[in-house]
Amino acid sequence: MPVLHSWTSIAAVGLKTLGLLFGLLAGSALAASADAPLVKAINSYRTHPQTCAGQQAEVLTPLVAEPRLALPVEDSGYWQDHLVRSGYQAASAKTIRLTGPVDAQAAFAMLQARHCRSLLDPQFVDIGVSQAGSSWRIVLARPLLDGDLGEWQEEGQVLLVLVNALRTRSRNCGDAAFAPAPPVTWNAALGTAAERYSRAMANGNFFGRKTGAGLQPADLARAAGYRGQQLDENIAAGFGRSVSVVEGWLATPEHCARMMDPRFNELGAGYAVDPQSDAGIYWTLLLGTH
Repeated sequence: MPVLHSWTSIAAVGLKTLGLLFGLLAGSALAASADAPLVKAINSYRTHPQTCAGQQAEVLTPLVAEPRLALPVEDSGYWQDHLVRSGYQAASAKTIRLTGPVDAQAAFAMLQARHCRSLLDPQFVDIGVSQAGSSWRIVLARPLLDGDLGEWQEEGQVLLVLVNALRTRSRNCGDAAFAPAPPVTWNAALGTAAERYSRAMANGNFFGRKTGAGLQPADLARAAGYRGQQLDENIAAGFGRSVSVVEGWLATPEHCARMMDPRFNELGAGYAVDPQSDAGIYWTLLLGTH
C-alpha cells in the first residue's frame, strides 16, 4: 500500500467525518463529560492506573455523559423499558442503584468499593447519572455500532486524518504540554498489525496489551514486517465511530501524549468486530518511528 499523507487522503474521508473533525478540533464533543461531579470522579478513576479486585486494570478512556441514560431513580417499571423509551439504542447496558450517599464524593466512594469492575469495564463508553436525595441510579452503556462504519482500512485512514489534525495544534495532555507536531504517515505493516491485534482482542474477548499467548502489538508489527526503531500503541473498545475513539484517547493523558509525541512519524490503525465478545468492537492504533 502506498504511503499516504493525511491531507491528501481527506477527500476519501467524507463530509460527515470532516464535520466531526471540526467538532473534535473545537473540543465540543468532550464537554459533556464534565457535566456532573460524579461523572468527573468516575472518569478520573478510569483514566489513571487502577487495581480492582486484586488485578491491575488497563487505563481507559473517559465515559461520555449521555442525557438519555439519566433514567428515573425510583422503581417504576423495568429500567430497560425506560431505556427503550429514551431512544438510546444500547448494545449493552448495566444499571447500578445506590442508597445512602448524600453527595457525589460519597457516591463515588461506594461505587469504587462495590462496583470497581463495572466502572473499569472497557465495553462501556456512555454514562447517565440520576439522583433523588440520597438515592442514585448510574447507567453504564455502549450503543449499537454505527451502520456507516467502513472497512477497517477505511477507518484506519480516518484515524490518520484525525490524529494529524490534533497534531497541528499545541495542547496539554494531563500535566504534559505538547507543541504542534509534524504529521504522521500511513504504514501498511503497522495497519496490518493493528487490525490483527484488534482481531485478537475481539475473537479472544479480552482487552489489554498482551494476548493470552503473551504477544504484544509490537510483536505483531514486527511479524508484519515493520522495522521501525520505536513502537507504542493505543487500544480502545466499545466505540462505534472513529471520531469517538479519538475523542476518548484525547481525553486520556496517557493516550493523548502518544498521539502528540513528535518522535513518531508513522501510523497504522484498524478495528475488528465480534458480536460474541463483551465490547463488540475493538480498536488498535500503532505509532512508530522509522
